Amino acid sequence: MAATGFHLLSAVIGERHKLSVRVVLPPARRFSVSVTAEKWKKQQGSDKSFRDYLEAARDFIRPEDNSPSRWFSPLESKARCDRAPLLLFLPGIDGNGLGLMRQHQRLGQMFDIWCLHIPPSNRTSFSDLVRMVETTVKSESQRSPGKPIYLVGESLGACIALSLAACSPHIDLVLILSNPATSFGNSSLQHLAPLLKVLPDQLHIAFPSLLSLISGGPLKRMIAHWVRGLPENETAANIYQDLVTATTFTSILADTFGRETLLWKLKLLDSAALSANAHLHLVQAQTLILSSGNDHILPSTREGKRLRKKLPKCEVRSFKDNGHCLFLEDGIDLVSIIKATSFYRRGCHQDYISDFIPPTLSEFNKCYGLNRLVEVIMGPVFLSTTVDGKVVRGLGGIPSEGPVLLVGNHMLLASDKISLPGQFVHERNINLRPLVHPMMFTRRRDGLLPDVSFYDTLRMMGSVPISATHLHNLLSAKSHILLFPGGIREALHRKGEEYKLMWPEKPEFVRAAAKFGAKIVPFCGVGEDDFLKVVLDYNDQIKVPIVKEVLKRVTAEGPEVRGSVEGEEGNQDFHMPGVIPKCPGRYYYYFGKEIETGDEELRDRDKAKEVYAEVKKEVERCIEFVKQRREDDPYRPLLSRLHYHLRHGLLTQVPTFPL
Repeated sequence: MAATGFHLLSAVIGERHKLSVRVVLPPARRFSVSVTAEKWKKQQGSDKSFRDYLEAARDFIRPEDNSPSRWFSPLESKARCDRAPLLLFLPGIDGNGLGLMRQHQRLGQMFDIWCLHIPPSNRTSFSDLVRMVETTVKSESQRSPGKPIYLVGESLGACIALSLAACSPHIDLVLILSNPATSFGNSSLQHLAPLLKVLPDQLHIAFPSLLSLISGGPLKRMIAHWVRGLPENETAANIYQDLVTATTFTSILADTFGRETLLWKLKLLDSAALSANAHLHLVQAQTLILSSGNDHILPSTREGKRLRKKLPKCEVRSFKDNGHCLFLEDGIDLVSIIKATSFYRRGCHQDYISDFIPPTLSEFNKCYGLNRLVEVIMGPVFLSTTVDGKVVRGLGGIPSEGPVLLVGNHMLLASDKISLPGQFVHERNINLRPLVHPMMFTRRRDGLLPDVSFYDTLRMMGSVPISATHLHNLLSAKSHILLFPGGIREALHRKGEEYKLMWPEKPEFVRAAAKFGAKIVPFCGVGEDDFLKVVLDYNDQIKVPIVKEVLKRVTAEGPEVRGSVEGEEGNQDFHMPGVIPKCPGRYYYYFGKEIETGDEELRDRDKAKEVYAEVKKEVERCIEFVKQRREDDPYRPLLSRLHYHLRHGLLTQVPTFPL
């Protein structure tokens, strides 16, 4: 049996929580709860499993308990960072408040977590639940002005969050909603209440088993273990443990959802969906919808798309293989989701510098796991220049202490972003902060551009929307910054423009670097011409009137960059060049000798222009150096590198031309 320790903290609502409606709630109190399962030891620190959730839920559930709803805080949230925002977890129809249990440890480092507990026999109406949460939100907002309050809700809790956001537009709220029950009217659950009313008492005992089968959970894992074809002894052990878990799950469902309780919960869901849907037009809060594609209880995928159109500040992330209880499933990390979607902030506005939390080792491996095969094909070579001018293999010549501004050319389709950030983390443990086009973070309107979720990996690794303010803040934070002055124009270049620099005339990044005494490291990327050939460029496409009009609409979907810059350097239209693949060669990145900046470049614009020209000339020199020397690389062809890997191992560094 799990050991559960409670100790009473100060009342967070007090007498203000008494309501002048039909149901009067006593003062709500917040508890601090520690749930441990000594019976089940973990191999990865204090990570919790679905079985831990069941053990804890068994302690929480008292079918006869008709006490009021209340908040509790997991003890895991006591080691949080400075100015950690408040996170209120609003549970689904189970009401026990433990739905984030597998996320508590990591969330507790970033948030002050409060979880709402609604006892099974509690009959508080939906409007009263909203008022209860609203009272807490208003109190905490006044106590900590300038900080957002996160509302994380699943199914029923998502409806509470939406209704609260609609009636509290003046409070800074961030909504993270998992499989919202706003789709209740289109689900099969609405037909369950009439069936329950006419079902003979002798068959009520079968309902928990039915619910456990519908929701998936342990039964889904048991079937998965059977079909995976594991060794017989391992399969038997897994199936036995899953049978134990499934039995416990069914028992807990039986305690939580008796007939009268289930009828009440269905009625509560109905009123919650009606209320939330009626007020969607009033919701202005930043919202993230998490939709499960394998949700057999609610049509969550379709509902996520609907809410995306209804809510003005809404993003959607889909999890096609996951079920209804998303936060309890294996492989779901809410912290990683929040970081990848840039939904974490500790103030009124997003601060991409102070709010950035570097990826953990597991997050890094997950982000670049899919790129490993691509990197094997690219076979990137990294060269850098030491202070004494010596060219070395690797990134040893890059200054360790910031601020450092890495300035280089963009290769076709911005393929340079695949390898650079990961290599800096892997080799030097440096979190590179690439300045990227704002379209990777936001849109003016939906359309033909890839969804912003396509760029989650880049955001996780520290990408920042390019702007003078963000460059200034990154330099002041002594960061290692990746800058491509050519922008989209270089990344989507025309035929015959390989390695041609399309930089603006103003040396603004030099003066910004000089203000903080930053070191500028010019570099080049070479290799795109060994992989792709442009056969249909922008100039070809705009000759077709219909295509030209489409490109204008696509460009208008994203934020404008360099709108005031004239000439080719300001032509930042989005389009997809028509390319054909070539027999793969190799990518090369060469970092030249660092250039010091200081007060002279800051005061004297002519001196800043000289340094700007020096940086540009050094990038062009690096390009010519690599283009010439790669001719002597015996492992430039892909087949030569694959043969080397077969002989020496896939992780072995493949040699290159002599230095």
